Amino acid sequence: MGRTRRARRMNGELALLHPDAHCELDFRTPLELTVATILSAQTTDRLVNSVTPTLFAKYPTAADYAAADPAEMEGLLKPTGFFRAKSKSVIGLGQALVERYGGEVPGKLADLVTLPGIGRKTANVVLGNAFGVPGISVDTHFQRLVRRWAWTVESNPVKIEHAVGPLIPRKEWTILSHRVIFHGRRVCHARKPACGACALATWCPSYGDGPLDFDVAAKLVKGPDAAARARAAALGLPVRSAEEMVALARDDSA
Repeated sequence: MGRTRRARRMNGELALLHPDAHCELDFRTPLELTVATILSAQTTDRLVNSVTPTLFAKYPTAADYAAADPAEMEGLLKPTGFFRAKSKSVIGLGQALVERYGGEVPGKLADLVTLPGIGRKTANVVLGNAFGVPGISVDTHFQRLVRRWAWTVESNPVKIEHAVGPLIPRKEWTILSHRVIFHGRRVCHARKPACGACALATWCPSYGDGPLDFDVAAKLVKGPDAAARARAAALGLPVRSAEEMVALARDDSA
């Protein structure tokens, strides 16, 4: 099977396996998503979401970030790690937005990547989830999985983005990123992928890198309805709805 055809088959299976795939950072505006994505570097989305309600309430506009006291900002961001660098980035972001874009987050990649703390990955997250502009966000999960699946041999994030793009219809780039990230967090782990409980086994050239025994692999699956997802994979069935999740989970525990 050709690479493009195989990638599209796998994307279709990911859509069934992770129908709840979405951006896990909490936000209401492009500015909030931009700040949250900057803060997500080297930490978890859950931890960022624990910090941002207070942050967003205190700094609702770009001008508020621009005028923020660095020491106070560092105190708020300390739980996220690398708080001094992140504080410098979000304050610099606010200043740049006020000076160059009227306090608004721009909706173009070329503009976003000129802002403090924003590279292509962050820009694509913002474009895809705040502006509806398709983009591939190459984080560590995405990079690991597409190489493991032999969608590309590239290791540079920008080259990975350009290699994967032609394999999948452009309109699906943003949701593809979420599906792959969900799969990386829940099933295809870095050190021990749950191969024996993975619905992508048929198309995965790295099948066997992790345990093949279902009972062993199923214990590695994480996230909501983990037992149901593992059971569906073992039966060769897609999980299409919350109701099916519940039914499969009950069957698995019976």
